[in-house]
Amino acid sequence: MSDDKIFVPPLKIQGIKTKLVPLIKENLSVNKDTVWIEPFMGSGVVGFNVEPNKAVFSDINPHIINFYNSIKSGTITSKIVRQFLEEQDKLLSEKDDEYYYTVRERFNKYGSPLDFLFLNRSCFNGMMRFNKNYEFNVPYGHKPQRFAKAYVTKIVNQVAHIEELLKKHDWIFECQSFEKTIALADENSFIYCDPPYIGRNVDYYDSWNEESEFKLRDVLLSSESLFMLSTWDYNAYRKNEYIDIVWSFCHKISKEHFYHVGAKEKNRNSIFEALLTNYVPNK
Repeated sequence: MSDDKIFVPPLKIQGIKTKLVPLIKENLSVNKDTVWIEPFMGSGVVGFNVEPNKAVFSDINPHIINFYNSIKSGTITSKIVRQFLEEQDKLLSEKDDEYYYTVRERFNKYGSPLDFLFLNRSCFNGMMRFNKNYEFNVPYGHKPQRFAKAYVTKIVNQVAHIEELLKKHDWIFECQSFEKTIALADENSFIYCDPPYIGRNVDYYDSWNEESEFKLRDVLLSSESLFMLSTWDYNAYRKNEYIDIVWSFCHKISKEHFYHVGAKEKNRNSIFEALLTNYVPNK
């Protein structure tokens, strides 16, 4: 595992675990030969910072997987990203929200990974939200000079880092269910799960409910692997009752975390995160 500063991936996703990566890494039970299995990839921030030699990243969102497979295949490169975003900056400056919605319509029709990156970085509040047909439906962010030179360079460097990681490691990106991904694990694997937070992801494009939570538990228990699962523990108003109902057999680590997600500042509250493991963690 790399001990360098935390790398932030090119795709922004609400609930990203960037600030929790150090705590997660400190409490993993992996070695250089461990196969990393991540069935809820999202941004990929945890696995990308753990840097396993061999990994299977999966998600049911085809656009996330297509984006990273496009980098892996060389269809998207850091050079291409720079040229594309510089061109988009000019068009966005000229036509503003009219152009944003043109790109959104184009993306929902053709699914270009470059358009996906553009929308992800110019939409409202940096959110990633889809309807049940996996059509991107976040409105325009209306931020002046969205793709300023420094911001483009930042994104380009993030893509370049992914390119370097893919040269060094044997990583696979699959669009499939968590059941199929976890089925690939064995005693030499480590499974990291960051599923939708039950009781909190009301607009998730693939709704997560009690049945899903129990199914995940059963699939994990049927595997021969060590695992870690991220979820929410409690906030100022309520606690996650499913930790006691579904995950009572797990060891738990809690840490306060603040999510910068929400249209209004008053809705952006701290929450205690939980890391649940089927082994004794370091802390």
